[in-house]
Amino acid sequence: MAEVINMPRLSDTMEEGTVAKWLKNVGDKIEEGDILAEIETDKATMEFESFHEGTLLHIGIEEGDGAPVDSLLAIIGEEGEDISALLNGSGESKAETTPEKIENKVEEVAEKSTEAGVGEVPEGVEIITMPRLSDTMEEGTVASWLKKVGDTVEEGDILAEIETDKATMEFESFYSGTLLHIGIQEGEGAPVDSLLAVIGPEGTDVNAVLNAKPSGGTKEETKKEAATTEEPKVEAVAVETSITTDGQRIFASPLAKKIASDKGINLSNVKGSGDNGRIVKRDVENYQPSASSQPTTAASADVSSAPAIAAAPINLPVGEEGAEEVKNSQMRKVIAKRLSESKFSAPHYYLTIEVDMDNAKASRAQINGLPETKVSFNDMVLKACAMALKKHPQVNTTWNNDTTKYNHHIHVGVAVAVDDGLVVPVLKFTDQMSLTQIGASVKDMAVRARNKKLTPAEMEGSTFTVSNLGMFGILEFTSIINQPNSAILSVGAIVEKPVVKNGEIVVGNTMKVTLACDHRTVDGATGAQFLQTLRAYLENPVTMLA
Repeated sequence: MAEVINMPRLSDTMEEGTVAKWLKNVGDKIEEGDILAEIETDKATMEFESFHEGTLLHIGIEEGDGAPVDSLLAIIGEEGEDISALLNGSGESKAETTPEKIENKVEEVAEKSTEAGVGEVPEGVEIITMPRLSDTMEEGTVASWLKKVGDTVEEGDILAEIETDKATMEFESFYSGTLLHIGIQEGEGAPVDSLLAVIGPEGTDVNAVLNAKPSGGTKEETKKEAATTEEPKVEAVAVETSITTDGQRIFASPLAKKIASDKGINLSNVKGSGDNGRIVKRDVENYQPSASSQPTTAASADVSSAPAIAAAPINLPVGEEGAEEVKNSQMRKVIAKRLSESKFSAPHYYLTIEVDMDNAKASRAQINGLPETKVSFNDMVLKACAMALKKHPQVNTTWNNDTTKYNHHIHVGVAVAVDDGLVVPVLKFTDQMSLTQIGASVKDMAVRARNKKLTPAEMEGSTFTVSNLGMFGILEFTSIINQPNSAILSVGAIVEKPVVKNGEIVVGNTMKVTLACDHRTVDGATGAQFLQTLRAYLENPVTMLA
């Protein structure tokens, strides 16, 4: 029986796809797993493989044409099979598909589903879903697959590397069998509990497994599912495709586009060496601009149309406008969501104080003069914060609407910049750590954070956060509270400048720190007292060692 192949949804935001290239022609034999076409989505050009075997009987979307998701892409069946009914059915106009017909078709689907019974997953087949690898994870991206369809999988084998909002982690199989199906391709993201893979005995009918539904649904529920499935298809018939081909479409891999954007290279000047002239990474890296590719000015206007009195020529800049949309990583999405929630739910206010760092500089020099000892100013700030939190427990709290949670332990989070955004490793029981222990721990976690080797447990449980941009020369700034904390300290650079001491102007070293507070838990006077205690510790570091 012929199988209708629709335009697939290859990304979570894809609404329309364009066929960049057909790798099979009408009449070709198709095996399960063969690449049918390359489809250009809103994010990348991806290979689309067949899940059916047979002969390619019909192509519904030609190369270069675009169509909405679920539009007729192709039909696969037996050689010589009559597919006129399928083609006529797909061509039904919107006017002919009345609400009454939709309702009748929904009733028919529901009746058949109820009479035939819903499918059940065959024995020995395991459906693997996107795991929740951290407490804040809502969506994951498959960074790479370490197994491919058809491979034998043993319990404990690593199936894939999954990028969460915090790190890239290995995901192992808890089942043995054959990898029958991959539901999320490399580079694609999907919500937690989405279909990730199917493992089972070799030769299992994957389509039956994918179409299987949990038993126990009522007729009304079946009708509702049928309606949601049917209505988009009816609407899709009347959608007019606005994408047309003019011979100027540029086919390039996503990596090639990114490299070209970084180097400022116009892809229209690059010759592709990939399939069908597709531009790949090596083409962009080896590209050498020629004189002929330089833009020319449009100054050669018809002289006869010039006014009688020739005006002085004006040289205007000539160039090409360019922009590129880069897919947001899971980390970047979660950072945006969490910070937005914090900024718009917690009433922030800010307190800034200037600290005399002369004694701190002298103390640090003495400490670092000891063998195998190395501490930074940031380590001293972390230690001072931990000790100040012990004296001001109101700052070490969490707002829980009906209650305020007072944390008796002190876990200080340290904001660390990584390529994809920002992570906050946590120093557990910071008040009980020495300066050297703090320094070693921060250095270790910062390195592992940039290599995406931190575990979720090492980034959870903070009760207070410190963000330091002083090493970048930033004098003063404000931060957004890292919820569920009630406050975050922003640390600026140490500046050498004239100060007044004992009635005289002398050269001093000062540093500005800004405390962002959640006004629901920390009042202004409480925040000010915390900063005074913090300044006392930093201006007299020996008190932190007592």
